[in-house]
Amino acid sequence: MTYSKARSIASELPENGADPRLDGDVATWTEGIGQKLRQRRKVRRKSLKEVATRSSLSIGLLSQIERGISSPSLRSLKQICEALEMPMSWLFDKEAYRELEPEPWVVRQAQRRRMNLGSGSMIKDILSPDSISEIQLMRFVIHPGGRSGDSPAQHPTGAKCGTVLSGSLGLEINGQEHILNQDDSFAFKANAQYRFWAVGDTDCEVIWAVTPALY
Repeated sequence: MTYSKARSIASELPENGADPRLDGDVATWTEGIGQKLRQRRKVRRKSLKEVATRSSLSIGLLSQIERGISSPSLRSLKQICEALEMPMSWLFDKEAYRELEPEPWVVRQAQRRRMNLGSGSMIKDILSPDSISEIQLMRFVIHPGGRSGDSPAQHPTGAKCGTVLSGSLGLEINGQEHILNQDDSFAFKANAQYRFWAVGDTDCEVIWAVTPALY
C-alpha cells in the first residue's frame, strides 16, 4: 500500500483506532504497520510504557496497534512515530516494490529507508534489512557544512565502524579529532562520545555500520 493511500485511510479512522468496518486491505495494512512499529520500538530499546508516555497514548492502545487488532488514526500514528524518532514514511512500502514478495535478507535500492535532514545537512540511507537488529549498515551523504550533533553514549555494548567513499570526514571521538579522506576507515565502541562533519566544499559519502541497530 502506498503512503498516500494509507494516509487517506488513516485519516478516516476514529481516534481510538477501532473500526469494525475494516476490510481485508486495511486489515493487512494495520498488521504490517503494527509489526514495523514494534520492531522499531525494540531497536530503540523502549518499553510500551515509555512510548505511551512520550506519545500521550495508552499502553493498551499501543499494544493493540502493535498486534494489528486496532488501526491508528493519522494523528496517533504521527505521535507514535515522533516518540520512536522515526519518519512516518518508513512505515509505508515503496510504490515500485509493493507487489513483490518480502525478502527478509535483501534490501533493494528503491526499498531503502531514508532520512533526509535537509540540503545543508545530510542524507542517511538504511542499507541493511530491518529483520536483522543485531547490526545495521548505513550510507551517509554529508553536505558541505553538514554535521551531527554531539552524540551521547547510546549503548553500553557494541561498536561503530565505517569507511569514507569520497570527500573528507571530520570525526571526533571522546574529544580527539581526526580528519579522514577517501578510503580511510574508523571504528570505536558504541558507548563513546562522538560527532562528525563534512570537511571542505564537497559532499562526503560514508558507509557506516553500527551494532546493535540504531534506527
